[in-house]
Amino acid sequence: MGQSIKELRLQLVGNRRANVRNGEDPVRDYADSDMELPPRLFTLLLMLLEWTRPGLPSPLRPICDLRVLKHFIEEARDAQAAMLTCKEGCGLPEPVTVPQTKVDFSVWERKNALEQAQEVQSGLWLLNKAIGSLRASVTNTALQSHIDNSLINIFRIGKVLRSLNIQECTPPAGGVSGGEETWRVSSASELLQVHVNFLRGKLQLLLSNAPVCH
Repeated sequence: MGQSIKELRLQLVGNRRANVRNGEDPVRDYADSDMELPPRLFTLLLMLLEWTRPGLPSPLRPICDLRVLKHFIEEARDAQAAMLTCKEGCGLPEPVTVPQTKVDFSVWERKNALEQAQEVQSGLWLLNKAIGSLRASVTNTALQSHIDNSLINIFRIGKVLRSLNIQECTPPAGGVSGGEETWRVSSASELLQVHVNFLRGKLQLLLSNAPVCH
């Protein structure tokens, strides 16, 4: 995870044009080039972080391996693929607010670490709320399993952020208000696409430049 934001920018920008025509977010495909995280190693990391027991203190050792994030991205894609094959009982009851996933690098680089963390944490909060709403309405059992996993992984990502000493941001009592950093989606497929794009974009930028890993 020793890459600078400029190196990431060069790798991410190189993939923009090919992805835009498919309706995907421009900041994509960087994580795909990383090596697979061996299942045993990922299981060990889960044990170290004690992710199976919510409410425990954050781990002492930071998790700086981007292959952990790649694992979360793959599982988010699995949920998206399951959604595409779902025929019944897999819709959103109403439109939901989600974070913007496109990254304006000139704006992102002007933000300090706290502002970047707040943007990512707010985005994760919105995704957790939106995916939770989808879970409450879905009756397809196969899709339910993937959605449950997505919600668990958002919790796990929070553990990773805390392990890197990235400040946790608590949304106001009324939640995150709409604005230029959010938008509304009305379908489950759109929501799960946003989930994948957010992990591969803003979250990866934040994790890749965590000071504790350099």
